[in-house]
Amino acid sequence: MSTVSSSAIPDSSSATAQTRPQTGAEIVVQSLVNHGVDTIFAYPGGASIPLHQALTRFRDKIRVILPRHEQGGGFAAQGYARSTGKIGVCMATSGPGATNLVTPIADARLDSVPLLAITGQVGTAVIGTDAFQETPIVEVCRSVTKHHYLVTDVKDIARVMREAFYVATTGRPGPVLIDLPKNIQLAQTVPDYEAPMNLPGYRVGRQQAKPEEIEQLAAMIRRARRPVIVAGGGVIGADASNELRSLVKKTRIPVAMTLRGLGAFPGDDPLSLDMLGMHGSVYANYAVDNAD
Repeated sequence: MSTVSSSAIPDSSSATAQTRPQTGAEIVVQSLVNHGVDTIFAYPGGASIPLHQALTRFRDKIRVILPRHEQGGGFAAQGYARSTGKIGVCMATSGPGATNLVTPIADARLDSVPLLAITGQVGTAVIGTDAFQETPIVEVCRSVTKHHYLVTDVKDIARVMREAFYVATTGRPGPVLIDLPKNIQLAQTVPDYEAPMNLPGYRVGRQQAKPEEIEQLAAMIRRARRPVIVAGGGVIGADASNELRSLVKKTRIPVAMTLRGLGAFPGDDPLSLDMLGMHGSVYANYAVDNAD
């Protein structure tokens, strides 16, 4: 199976070789630190207590924000990601704590927000026995995550954390779920924070447009009689607002924006059509419907 080069993952250069055993919970938190995480939104519970105890030993590096509800913590992590451009991290316990994260996870998937959701789980010996607060959260979230893990070996945690950050923040960003049984959080191993990632089939690459393709696009724009630019969240994510404004200045093409694209182009510009869609402006929708 193919592996992704360790040089491709961002913000992991601070990871240092470990020679002493660490618990699974400590490996999780150290991995967060290695990837530059400075804030986590975490609501505690029985199955995630080892993770919270590990966080107390890193309180000088990671700020723990206690939400009133797991769903609020998930959306707060989303807001953190949207406003900072960094990955948002949230954490909950097993059962109802984990299921309360489903809505923000699904929303992050639909809105392409990089999110890492960490959940506690019952011990591996009782998974599948209807143990107290046991929910198969990986199965519940299978269709609304970009990737997901149920970790059953403490030796895999360091690699899984690297993969989770890489998958969540590359390509089309999205949420990654890591489900950690309590006994795996408490188990010990000497971690390898530089372990190679194993992501067969996952390829990330930005394709450069060929000169002839750019010429073809320019010709289509010149021929158009009712062109409209639809600007989405990718413009903001790529920090390409200035390029969009430059294009509009040269072509005088009006701009409609998606909900996540609001702010990509000045709303007070005469060429702004505001937001399109169900809750958008009538003229934006008409313009897009009648564009050629």
